[in-house]
Amino acid sequence: MTAKGLLTFLVVILLVGRVQAQHPRLRVLQGGKSTSIRGLSVPDDSVAWVSGSNGWVGRTTDGGKTWDWQQVVGHETKDFRDIEAFSRDTALLMNAGSPLVILRTTDGGRSWHLAHRDERPAIFVDGMDFWDDRRGLAYGDPIDGLLQLLATEDGGRTWHDISQQAGIRLAEGEAGFAASGTGIRTLPGGYAFIATGGLQSRLLHTTDYGHTWIAEDCPIIQGKASMGIFSIAFQDERHGIAVGGDYQQDRHAEDVVFVTTDSGASWRRPIKATGGYRSAVEYVGDRQLVAAGTSGVDYSSDGGMTWEAISRDGYHVVRRAKKGHWILLAGADGRIATLQP
Repeated sequence: MTAKGLLTFLVVILLVGRVQAQHPRLRVLQGGKSTSIRGLSVPDDSVAWVSGSNGWVGRTTDGGKTWDWQQVVGHETKDFRDIEAFSRDTALLMNAGSPLVILRTTDGGRSWHLAHRDERPAIFVDGMDFWDDRRGLAYGDPIDGLLQLLATEDGGRTWHDISQQAGIRLAEGEAGFAASGTGIRTLPGGYAFIATGGLQSRLLHTTDYGHTWIAEDCPIIQGKASMGIFSIAFQDERHGIAVGGDYQQDRHAEDVVFVTTDSGASWRRPIKATGGYRSAVEYVGDRQLVAAGTSGVDYSSDGGMTWEAISRDGYHVVRRAKKGHWILLAGADGRIATLQP
């Protein structure tokens, strides 16, 4: 190799190394617990709550150094698919399946109080999100063709069924996914988005706290019960991203992620997609995103147009602190990891 060729080779190696070094990495904080975690809420850079199968709930108040775990008494068989934490002491817990229960704690999980119960056999709630510490919305699979919506205006102490008023009719075989609690997103000013999948996959959005809705088609892979949008994330009321795929073929990477700049009226296919099915996506910076699924974790630094794998380990959910910069991921076997620069 000539001197010039050697210099060029070294420059290329240096540049590749610098690009790779810019990609964040995962550091595992917890593991080995008999629960599959899909609920994750991070109020700030010190406090985080997780929830999962077999009635398990975990909490840290020291930035993930130590975790307190419990199986919620009387609910040891519940699959808690979503959790919403407001602080180190106050949180809401929601299970998937019937009977639906929404539990609330104000003492860091030492005691849980029943805020809502629904014993209809068909009830299956997929996720919840909050505009502030009082006003929130939960959604579930359709009953008699009608998307199920629950609203609260007192921080989750009481919930009201607004399904009939909203009147969101879903197609046959269209439903939500209780995969990570991120199939619903709220934004300031009464904006909210809900993702559907299955035989048809759409993005629903409201500008008035859930009273009226608009439905937009999404070209993500769909047509089977295992396909569709599993997670959404938005920078503002117009700019967002949808990820999903087919959880039964989690390495299939065609038509699994799309970007929108007009609230879902139109979609752009990335130049380079994620490595397959992803059940959660989160903005971790202005243009930086992380997407997680059972076949790995991907990172994008350009608003979701190109993705690079940063881990082959599977995770169900990823969240950034509501107030702060801490980023956590969680998945099967009680595994919890943090994203590091």
